[in-house]
Amino acid sequence: MFEIIGVIMQFLPVIVILFVANLAQKLRAEEQPYMPLAALAYLMLALIYAALALVGFVALLAPSLAQSQPDLQLETLAPIQSWAWLSWGVLIPSLVGLLLLLKPVRRALANLLAIDVDNPLHAVSLSMSMFIPIYLAITLGIGLENLSTQIAARAEETGQPPVTIGFLWVQTALFVIIALIGVGWLTRRSLRQALERLNIVKPSAREVAIAVGWALVMVPTVMALEAVTRALGVGIDADVESLTEQLIGALFESPWGIISIGLAAGIGEEALFRGAMQLRFGLILTSLLFALVHSNYGVSLATLVVFLLGLMLGYLRIRYNTSTAMIAHAVYNITLATLAVVAAQFLNSQ
Repeated sequence: MFEIIGVIMQFLPVIVILFVANLAQKLRAEEQPYMPLAALAYLMLALIYAALALVGFVALLAPSLAQSQPDLQLETLAPIQSWAWLSWGVLIPSLVGLLLLLKPVRRALANLLAIDVDNPLHAVSLSMSMFIPIYLAITLGIGLENLSTQIAARAEETGQPPVTIGFLWVQTALFVIIALIGVGWLTRRSLRQALERLNIVKPSAREVAIAVGWALVMVPTVMALEAVTRALGVGIDADVESLTEQLIGALFESPWGIISIGLAAGIGEEALFRGAMQLRFGLILTSLLFALVHSNYGVSLATLVVFLLGLMLGYLRIRYNTSTAMIAHAVYNITLATLAVVAAQFLNSQ
């Protein structure tokens, strides 16, 4: 329950800021004074980035402080693997996020992205994209191994896995709400209009078949890529495998857990990334952000695999619709999870 409350509180500021920015854009479209509301959205986002930048600045000073204070044992206060990631990885994107709220900066990017430099919603959405590298930097700063150890200890203490089916679906619902609010639901668009903007439609039988076919082609392709890289001595990082197992391993123990892994990601992530973001940010940037949001993979071969998956799903969104991408994503995840369970059972029986 505490984990569910935590993830809701984590996403709530994003929802509120997007809602206010949409109200401002509605007033702008109606040729009414909109800057006070736009300024409020910018201010709320700027305060978040200022707080994050402060965290990054403190982390930047922490190693020097530890050297000047021998009695101060940073490891006992905070198990950090990389102070560089925690400091620069948080500080730089926070400052970039602030800069993206400035119109001249957005104007310079307007030739690369499908954004309106005067649109308050586009301004906050572009700025919010920096939350993803910040989240990744915090993960890498703490360290995948440290996180895996902490999660395992907490699970043993509470007797509950870190990611339950309920938690997974609450997170998915929040992704969908962010996507809907982000494109103007409750402010500028009805639910039907918002779904049309997200390109979430009833798929045809042909589109379902295409989605399933693409997913079933991607599975052996990814498996072959992993096999080749393992043969070359690269492979998947052991810390990535350990953290992933700690996070979602319990979901593999039931058919509904496996199905939830596929459906939740297919619905939530596709609504947000392919549905809401790709139209404005483009295929490459959206796929990159999609890869980086999977912070439990760190920066590894798995990150590259997710990036390639994002490109495929983005193509399906362009060629067909977001619903087709949702189905492909769900089938891909369910197939991989099922094969992983079957392989584990086979190895255990030997």
